[in-house]
Formats: sequence, C-alpha cells, structure tokens
Amino acid sequence: MAVGVFDLFSIGIGPSSSHTVGPMRAAAVFAGELKSSGKLESVASLRVDLYGSLAATGHGHGTMTAILLGLEGYHPDLILPDEVEDRLAAIAETGTLRLAGAVPLPYGVKDMVLRPLTILPRHTNGMTFTVSDAEGGILHKATFFSVGGGFIVREGEEDAALKELAESKKELPLPFRTAAELLEHCRSRGLSIGDVMLVNERASRSEEDIRAGLLHIYSVMEGCVEVSLKREGLLPGGLKVRRRAPDWHERLLKEDKDRDPKYWQEWVNLIALAVNEENASGGRVVTAPTNGAAGIIPAVLFYALHFAPGMDQATQEDRDDVVVRFLLTAGAVGVLYKEQASISGAEVGCQGEVGSASSMAAAGLAEVMGGTPAQVENAAEIAMEHNLGLTCDPIGGLVQVPCIERNAIAAAKAINAAKMALWGDGSHRVSLDEVIVTMRETGKDMSSKYKETAMGGLAVNVVEC
Repeated sequence: MAVGVFDLFSIGIGPSSSHTVGPMRAAAVFAGELKSSGKLESVASLRVDLYGSLAATGHGHGTMTAILLGLEGYHPDLILPDEVEDRLAAIAETGTLRLAGAVPLPYGVKDMVLRPLTILPRHTNGMTFTVSDAEGGILHKATFFSVGGGFIVREGEEDAALKELAESKKELPLPFRTAAELLEHCRSRGLSIGDVMLVNERASRSEEDIRAGLLHIYSVMEGCVEVSLKREGLLPGGLKVRRRAPDWHERLLKEDKDRDPKYWQEWVNLIALAVNEENASGGRVVTAPTNGAAGIIPAVLFYALHFAPGMDQATQEDRDDVVVRFLLTAGAVGVLYKEQASISGAEVGCQGEVGSASSMAAAGLAEVMGGTPAQVENAAEIAMEHNLGLTCDPIGGLVQVPCIERNAIAAAKAINAAKMALWGDGSHRVSLDEVIVTMRETGKDMSSKYKETAMGGLAVNVVEC
C-alpha cells in the first residue's frame, strides 16, 4: 500500500523503531505464518541470525528481547509495557519461549547468532528466522529487513513490494512522490499540503475515522509525556543517565504559573526530553516517524497548541483541528523522505531520523500558523538543510546520549525554520526535493562508523561507565 499518515505515525514501544519495533513486527509475522501453516506443532528448534547494525547495537536497543516477544506472537502496536515486563521476566526465569504463543521452546537472548560484520545486500538491519523439526529438517525460514520507522521488507519480495506501492499510488486521487508534485496539486486544486494528504487518506477510510485516528495518535503522545513525568531515577542500560523531565517539570510549574511566552523553549525542551526518556525506557511511544526522533513532533505540536498566536482563545474543537492539520501536513512531508530517501539511522545516519522529523514538524507548524504551501515547503527545507550530515552514534548502542537532547535541539530548529519561512514569501533558492536528494546522497557517502554501528563518534570516544 502507498505510505500514509498512519504508517508514519504508529504506536509501538521503545527504544527504537528500526531496532525494536521492526524486529518485533518481523518476528510476529514469522510466528503468524508458522501458526497458519499447520507446522507449529512439529517445531523442535529455532534459530535467529541478526546481521549488521541489528547485531552491532541490538543489546542497547532491546532488539533481542523485542524479537522474543514477537516470536511469542505479540505485535508492537498492541502490546502494553506491563505485558513486556511480565513476559520478558518469565522467559528469563524459565529459559523458555512460547513460540506463536503455543509451543514451548528452550530459547533466549543468548541463543541468538550475532553477525555484526555481515551486511546483507538489501539493508544493514537484516534478520533471519529458521525453525526445524526433530530430524533437523527446515520447516520454515524467512529473512526480513527493518528499514526504518518500524517498516519491514521480506527478502525476495522487494521488487513486488515496490510494484505494489506503485500500483496502490495510482489509486490515490492526488498521488505524489516529490515536493514539486505535491505543490502542483496544491496549486491546481487550491488546497493546502495537509488538504492533499487528507484527500489521499480518504481513499482508504472515512474523514471521521482519519480525524479520530489522528487525535488518538496525539493522545498517546500526551500519555507518553504524562507517564514520563511521573518516573524518576536513572534510565536503564548502564550509562547512568538521570531522568531530567520530572525535575524540569516541577521547576517550570513554579516559575511559569501563567504560561508566559518567554518560557516557550523550556516547555518544548521538556516535552521532547520526556518523550525520549520514556522511549529510552522501553515505554509506549508514537513513531514520528521513528522512535529515536519520537519527541520532536510532540514537542513542536505542543508549541503550536500553547504558544502559537490565537491559541489562548481556541476552543477544544479548534485545538483538535490544529492537531489533525499538523499531523496530516507532517505526514505528507514524511512521505517524501520515505519514498525518495530513508528514515533509517542505520542507512543514512541520524539526518534520516531526527532530520526528517524536524523537517516534518517545521512543515506542520508552518501550516497551522497560516503558511502557504510554498512557505510550508520552505519550512521543511530549512529544517533538513541544517540537519544534513547528522551522524547516528549513540553511546553503548542506547537511544539516550546524544539522542534525547538531540530531539529537543531539533524541535527548536523546526520552530525556527517555520518562523523563518513564514517571514518570507515562499520563494527560496534550494528546494525541498534537492535537500532530500542531498540527504540521501550524504547518507550513502557517510562512513558506516556513523550509521548506528557503535564503531565511531561518541559511541567510541566517550567512556560508557
């Protein structure tokens, strides 16, 4: 199917969409196929091979435990944090996995085969699942790639997936792959960028369902912040990173009793930190468009709802309209990155995660603040232009340093980009399409050390403990 807003904004668990959500989804698909094939009861052994970045940083990202949950039949958008903790504790205690929720197998994290120096041709985030019977005969085997944002592709079906995508796009009323095509739809139809996205989304669901779905997505974002602000202490993983969001929130409540505009950046920082601290804890988050960049869009949307002109007089319906328009516009820009480049840190570095999220957020903010399509496109371009070359080098493979602060910095960049674009007339020298292509090419040229392999940058130059 064509990439839509609910693909780019999906509910999952932390800490990584490509290293946690995608692998869990792939494992769940494999388990489901095994169950439906009628071969489940014949399974005597299981083998999981992880390649490239999944193997190199999987322990820090929770890849292995996510796969265990997926093999038990759990899906990232449905499982709750309490279920995660209960099942992982049971597997650790018994050393037994419930394959597809039914067949007990002695299997755990230590049994997975890690191949960090082996990069499969399609993508660095590769994984192979194999089950055999008591005689050693292979019952079912499949290789998947986690390509960013929780999206997965099966080996051997890449061309078919691209063909299906192309065919499904033909069914859209206003298909687009580039910003130029998107702007032409706006010009010829007299629509905003968010309107174009809405027209396409209506091809598969009603406008009421779209609105309800997007408001639900934002409610999960808000819930993520609420939960995070109640947690204190250190983040898991051994880096001994202290949670800052609860203390910052308490201080803000004391210093800013009336939501003074001069504190806008402190609030934006707080929301971004809170979301990403919860993500680092394996909590429930919205991929936006990835987990590593999950705090940017909620933080900028918070700014739109609380600090944009006129919002102090807005009704609840007005506020809901802002949420829907913001996410539709951000989603339209996300489609451009997903189709022309990549949102995978393991493929193009953090410019593909934090950079794309900052660009999407800038576009959403510019739209709800009254920008023209040209100004919205300019805002998205400015934000990405100043995230080009951003590396993905988390210390210890954990989505904590520099990831958490990076979200707050990128949220502020998005707001500044939107304001700069709104002070212009929409005309600018560098187009969004040119920047997206540049990001893609920069990612290709970037050393693998800086693409989520824990082999360069902060990952090797900062002592973990």
